[in-house]
Amino acid sequence: MSASAGAQDAKTYEELEKFMAVFQRVRENYVEEVDDETLIRGAIDGMLSSLDPHSAYLTATDFQNMRQTTDGNYGGLGISVNMQQGVVYVVSPTEGTPADAAGVKAGDFITQINDELVFGMTLDEAISMMRGRPGTDVDITIIRPGRQEPIELTITRAIIDLKPVQWSVEDNVGIININQFSSPVGEGVADAIRSIKAELGGHPAGYILDLRRNPGGLLDQAVEVSDVFLERGEVVSERGRDKGDIQRFYATDGDLTEGRPVIVLIDAGSASASEIVAGALQDHRRAVVMGETSFGKGSVQTVVQTGEMTALRLTTARYYTPSGKSVQAGGIEPDIIVPQLSDPDRLNRVRLREADLRRHLVAQAGVEDEVLEEDKTPDPRFSQTAEEIAEAGIEDFQLHYAVETLGRLSQTRAGNRIAATLD
Repeated sequence: MSASAGAQDAKTYEELEKFMAVFQRVRENYVEEVDDETLIRGAIDGMLSSLDPHSAYLTATDFQNMRQTTDGNYGGLGISVNMQQGVVYVVSPTEGTPADAAGVKAGDFITQINDELVFGMTLDEAISMMRGRPGTDVDITIIRPGRQEPIELTITRAIIDLKPVQWSVEDNVGIININQFSSPVGEGVADAIRSIKAELGGHPAGYILDLRRNPGGLLDQAVEVSDVFLERGEVVSERGRDKGDIQRFYATDGDLTEGRPVIVLIDAGSASASEIVAGALQDHRRAVVMGETSFGKGSVQTVVQTGEMTALRLTTARYYTPSGKSVQAGGIEPDIIVPQLSDPDRLNRVRLREADLRRHLVAQAGVEDEVLEEDKTPDPRFSQTAEEIAEAGIEDFQLHYAVETLGRLSQTRAGNRIAATLD
C-alpha cells in the first residue's frame, strides 16, 4: 500500500469515528428515543443529498413507485415532477392523463398536497401522496409563474396505463408520439411505421417523431427507437468515472422508413432517453430537430437492490451523443427553434431544466458549465399571438409547423425528381 493510500484510509477511519460518536450521542441523549433504523436512514439520505439530484435511497414504497413508473401502469395523476430547493415542480404532464385534463402545465410549482405543505417533504414522499387508489381524489395547490393567485385543483386519480406510442396521419405526414420510454417502445414505433404505411398504401411524405414532454425511461428502448431510423452507426455511449469505463451502443442495419425525411420535436420537458434519440438522429443528420432546447439530463443511474424491497439509485455515468457531446445540463439544441405559439402562457412560464437543479452534474468532470444567455431577439416568423393562432384553427403550433415543413420539403423533392426526369 502506498503512503498516500494509507493516509487516505486513516482519514476515512477518522471521519467514520466522528460519525459513530455523533450516532451514539444522538441515540443516548436525544430528547426522545429514536430507533437506530431512523437514524441510519437519515444518515444515508444526508450522504446521498450531497451528490447530484438523481441519486437517492429508495424505501420499499419508493422502490415500488419507481418500478410502476417504468412499467407504465400505476394509479395516480400522470405527471413527471422533480424537486428544487424543497419545492416540487412539474417537468411535464403526460398527455391524456388526469393532470393533463385538469390543466397542469410544465413549470408549475406544487406547494400543497391534500392541504399539507410540500416544503420539507422528500420528492418520493410527495410522489407517494399524489399516487393512490384509482377513483379517489387528491387536492393540489399550484403556483404558476405569471399568475398572482394560487390555483386550487381537485384531480381524480386514474390508472396511468400509458400507451407509450401513438400514431396518426395528417396531410400525408406520419406522426409518431412517444410519451415515455417504457418497454416495448422500440417495437411500438416499428409497428406505428407499418400502420402508417398500410393506411396510406406506402410511405408518407415524411415522419414526425414527437418527443415533447417525454421525461425519458429505459436506455435500451431509446437505442431501439433510434435504430428504427438509422442504417448503422453509434447511437450513444456511456462513460463512467474511469477513462476505460466506456460502453457504446450501435444501430443495426435497416432503416424502416427507407430514408424518408424525419423531424424530431422536443421541448424543455424532453429528457434523458428522449435526448438520446434526438441527439443520435441529429448527429447522424438523419433528422431535423425542431422545437425548444431539451431538459439536459445526460446522466445514467444504476439501481442496486440493498434489501428485499429497498434499493440505491446512484448516478454512475454520463452519456454522450455519437459526436462525443454530453447533453448534461446543456440539453439538445434544436436545428430550428420553434416556440409553442398556441400556448397563451408561454412567455410567463418558467422552464426549469437540469442546469437549474442544485448540485447538478456538469457536462464533463472538471469542466464548469458554460453560461449561455438566451437570445431574446424576436423572430419575425413567429410574431403571432396565441389568440391569432387559435383563430386560424391551429391547436398545436409546433406540430403544425413541422407538418407544413415536411409538406414543403416533399414538394421540393417531387419538383427535383421531375426536373431530373426532364433532363
